[in-house]
Amino acid sequence: MFLLPALIVFCLFLWTPIAKGVMYSFMHVDFIKGNEFIGLSNYREVLANSALGISIWNTIYYMLLCVLFGFWVPSIVSIAISELRRFQGAMRLIVYLPHIVPAVVLYGMWQWLYDPLGPANQIASWFGNHQFMWLTDKSIAMISIVIAETWQAFGGATLIYLAGIVGISKDLYEAAEIDGAGVLQRIRHITIPGIRHLYVLMFILQLISTSQGFMTHMALTGGGPNNATLTYMYQIINEAFTNLNFGRASAMGVLMFLVLTSLSIVLYHFQGRSKEA
Repeated sequence: MFLLPALIVFCLFLWTPIAKGVMYSFMHVDFIKGNEFIGLSNYREVLANSALGISIWNTIYYMLLCVLFGFWVPSIVSIAISELRRFQGAMRLIVYLPHIVPAVVLYGMWQWLYDPLGPANQIASWFGNHQFMWLTDKSIAMISIVIAETWQAFGGATLIYLAGIVGISKDLYEAAEIDGAGVLQRIRHITIPGIRHLYVLMFILQLISTSQGFMTHMALTGGGPNNATLTYMYQIINEAFTNLNFGRASAMGVLMFLVLTSLSIVLYHFQGRSKEA
C-alpha cells in the first residue's frame, strides 16, 4: 500500500499524457468545437509532409554528431579524472558546472561566442584568415549546435561514468600496480571493462535525448538556415504550438515513441547476447 501514492502519481503524470497523445493522434483536435475522430488521416498527412524527410535526416545527422562528440568525451574525461591523485573533487565540480548553467545564460553565451565578430572567429583567425558564419552557414550550423550541447551536457554523463569507476574493486588496481602495469594498461584491462555495461545504457540514453533535441536549435538558429537544423522534435513543436495542429503533432510523437522503443529493445537484446558470449 505504501507504493500506491507513488504509483498513482506515476500513472497520472506519465501514462495519462501518453494515452491522451495516442488518442489525439487519431483525432482532429479542436478545444473550442470539440474533437473529431478522423482515423489515420493525421498519420497520412505526416508521411506526406515534404518537411518530414528533411527533419528526419537532420535528426539522424544531429544524433550521429552527438554520438561522435558527446558519447566519447564523458568517458575519456571520467577516466582521466579517476587517474588523478589529487583534486578529483574539484575536477568533478568543474566538469559538472556547465550542466547547471541556466538555459538563458547558456544560449546567450553561445550566441556571443558564435557572433561573426565574437571569440570563436577570433580564435579561428589564429589559424588563417577564415571567418565562419557559425549559425547561418548551413554546412556548419548543426556542428555549432552539437558543440554547444556537448559542452553543457557532458558533465552529467561524466559523473555517471565516474560512479561506475568508483564501483570497480580497488584490489584489481592494487594487483595491477604490483604486477607493474602502467596507466594505459590499467585503463585498458581494468577501467574500460569495468564500465563496459554503462556504455550501452549511456548510448541508449543519448539516442533518446538527442532524438528529442530542439531547444538549442530553436534558441540559436530557429531551425535554419533553410531548415538545416530543423529536427523531428522541433517539427513536432511547430505543428503543436505554431500550426496548432495537435492531432498531427501527436501522430508524429507516437511514431517517434515506437521507433525509440523498438531501438531500445534491440540494443538491450544486443547487450544481453554480448554478456552471454
